[in-house]
Amino acid sequence: MIRFFKSAAFKIFAVVAAALLAGSVFAVTSRNASSPLTSVTSIVFGPVSRISSRIAAEFSNAKISFKSSTALANEVEALRKQVDALTEQLVDYEQIRSKNELYQEFLGIKEEHSDYVFAEAAIIGRDAADNLGSFTLNRGSANGIKVNDPVIYGKYLVGVVSSVTPTQCRVNTILNPKVNVSAYEVRTRDLGFVTSTVALAQEGKCHMPGLSSSTAVTAGGIVCTSGVGGIYPRDLIIGNIVDVVDGTVDISASAIIEPGVDFADITDVFIITSFDGQNE
Repeated sequence: MIRFFKSAAFKIFAVVAAALLAGSVFAVTSRNASSPLTSVTSIVFGPVSRISSRIAAEFSNAKISFKSSTALANEVEALRKQVDALTEQLVDYEQIRSKNELYQEFLGIKEEHSDYVFAEAAIIGRDAADNLGSFTLNRGSANGIKVNDPVIYGKYLVGVVSSVTPTQCRVNTILNPKVNVSAYEVRTRDLGFVTSTVALAQEGKCHMPGLSSSTAVTAGGIVCTSGVGGIYPRDLIIGNIVDVVDGTVDISASAIIEPGVDFADITDVFIITSFDGQNE
């Protein structure tokens, strides 16, 4: 018997009984009709119950709207169509803006040279491996385009037509060493020709070699076409002189020129198919 009273089971029983007795006494003294177990349970779990009730109330007051997957898919499709439409409008705007700039330049040169006959053309092909800036246009012999027709952007010389098919033509820019343009420097009136080398072309430049070693040509000068040879009309701007260096094989000097047009950025040009003095 003594061993039973010392056992763990008896001790647990005694603790539970004491707890129930205490709960009974508390219930009597507080005149509460609830059982001890109920009172203890309410004390322990009361806060949890109140929190649960508050959460349930919040959810019941919130306006939650669940849409079907079909409705969401329809909304996504409608938004996609709006984005596509806005993208098309942006592309149209950029094309119109580019055309507007091109035609503003065109109107200026047309007013100054009424003898020029033009053909508008768009660049449809470039060779990424070509450091000389060559490109293909969407105009050909069916549009009156011929080999050696000059290509311009506004008042600036871009290059010359090098080959033609019925619907397309290939253009060599002034960065191509095959292109030679009779030219003069505006301030000093020094004459010469503009061409390029592979090394200069990789830097996006060309040069005017053969100048006198005592030339007054300096950086900042402007070089234009002279009209000699009948391929390019006079006074098209080739570019600005950025440096003057001594010749490597004689006592002459060479003016290093930066073209007035960034050939990588242009998308539309004009081809001069006829002008006074052509091929003379």
